[in-house]
Amino acid sequence: MKVLVLNCGSSSVKYQLIETSIEAIEKSADRTLARGTVERIGTGSAVHTFQAAGREKVTDSSEILEHREALSDILRVLTHGEFGVIADPSEVDAVGHRMVHGGERFTASVIATPEAIRAVQDCIPLAPLHNPPNLRGYEAAKRILPDVPHALVFDTAYHQTMPPVAYLYGLPYVLYTRHGIRRYGFHGMSHRFVGWRSRVLLGRPREETRLVTCHLGNGASVCAIAHGRSVDTSLGFTPLEGLIMGTRCGDLDPGVIFHVMHAEELSEHQVTTMLNKHSGLVGISGVSNDMRELLEAEAKGHERAKLAIDMFCYRLRKYIAAFAGALGGLDAVVFTGGIGENAPEIRQRSLEGLEFMGLRLDPERNAAAVDREADISADGVTVRTLVIPTNEELIIARDTVRLVEGAEQY
Repeated sequence: MKVLVLNCGSSSVKYQLIETSIEAIEKSADRTLARGTVERIGTGSAVHTFQAAGREKVTDSSEILEHREALSDILRVLTHGEFGVIADPSEVDAVGHRMVHGGERFTASVIATPEAIRAVQDCIPLAPLHNPPNLRGYEAAKRILPDVPHALVFDTAYHQTMPPVAYLYGLPYVLYTRHGIRRYGFHGMSHRFVGWRSRVLLGRPREETRLVTCHLGNGASVCAIAHGRSVDTSLGFTPLEGLIMGTRCGDLDPGVIFHVMHAEELSEHQVTTMLNKHSGLVGISGVSNDMRELLEAEAKGHERAKLAIDMFCYRLRKYIAAFAGALGGLDAVVFTGGIGENAPEIRQRSLEGLEFMGLRLDPERNAAAVDREADISADGVTVRTLVIPTNEELIIARDTVRLVEGAEQY
């Protein structure tokens, strides 16, 4: 089955065409036929980057004013005689859509129905920046490919296995029952994928594995996984909570917000912008939200760049230790995401001081593990450390196939 996987933002579409089946999933024999991005939708100079498996990237610029035009252009390049990978759009058997927020309504992926779409619309107040473009992408794809099944795969669904002790806040309970104020968590597909791959690499059954998975990129989160299920995560009601991130503040005393609003005479919108776009690594360092640039600045003696990196690693170290406690023990720590997969120094600095838990890296293995899957543990350790490149698109494709075939989701 050929599944077109779509991740639609307000002005962009990321996509992959993945060929898989129930049998291929069982053998890990899925194949990515092509991938690409359409950026700057809504302008006369939109950029479409496309790469078929085993070939060079192709980039084109044209006027693409809305998501339907973007989807049409994606199908055009997928079927292009020179560099396409299918002969006709009819070869697309199903479409899998990334949906950021499913609230408490969705605990697993579903086939898109009018009822399901209305439920996603009801979740817009929980994700006003993400659910609307996700839905626009679905509507565009449904118009262009009306005769194939469309699946909705939710970033929040994986964390719906958290118990109330983990997802509730210390607020009046009525705010939860009236307004759904609770920890939802995000990056669920990434944590789910690396959790699955970890069990494969460790050779341990799902029921006997305790993991802390660290998705580290411009957005970052940690997840505690027991028996294949999320039992706690660092991101909360919004993607602001938890780790220090590229531009987001992470954990914060809520009293700070009111104090800053008064002291700086800021509006609600200005404070929201500050917390989401001008805090975190860029706010502390004054240099960049890019960890590569911060490491370069630190090497040149930039004190605030060093401080930002140290704070990032310290916060991560605290979460790893805390989640190990929540799990009652630990079998492995997993690094993924742009920083987690490509920054050996950050991995090393984040685990310093956790040797008492059985965590210790092999320096050479750690240094060599860049953008590839690896076990970077020192010999003889009781808790392993893994690097696993994430693949959220594969999770979407596999869930889509399982839904279409009526197979069990897990």
